[in-house]
Amino acid sequence: MASPDELERQHTLVTATARYDELRMRDALAAMATDDETPHLTREESLELLALSEVVIRKAGYGRQPMIRSARAAGASWTQIGAALGSSKQAAWEGHNRWIEEQARQHEDTGYQGLDPAEVDTARGLAGRRPD
Repeated sequence: MASPDELERQHTLVTATARYDELRMRDALAAMATDDETPHLTREESLELLALSEVVIRKAGYGRQPMIRSARAAGASWTQIGAALGSSKQAAWEGHNRWIEEQARQHEDTGYQGLDPAEVDTARGLAGRRPD
């Protein structure tokens, strides 16, 4: 069985989603079939489907913070961003600022990954103060 970490290295978001959709459709068709000829997913395929769901969630999440930065740069308020995320403006701002801090720590630890100090300052400036 492939773990989500292994599958994450093998797939892009597009290919993970395509494989997930393929397995999910086969599973749904087998569940609705009234004959014994429609094959159900194997144990391995069922576990792959489960692992792929985690990969899709992870990969979709990776793009969230850069999209928030783009929305802020385009003039979106934290109220609008929170609404787009299905959360409050405070939760959106706090999540984004946690991400900035994580990126700063990653750069400190590795020297090249994450956001360097100048990029952190720019990101914090774009995020602005905590909304009321």
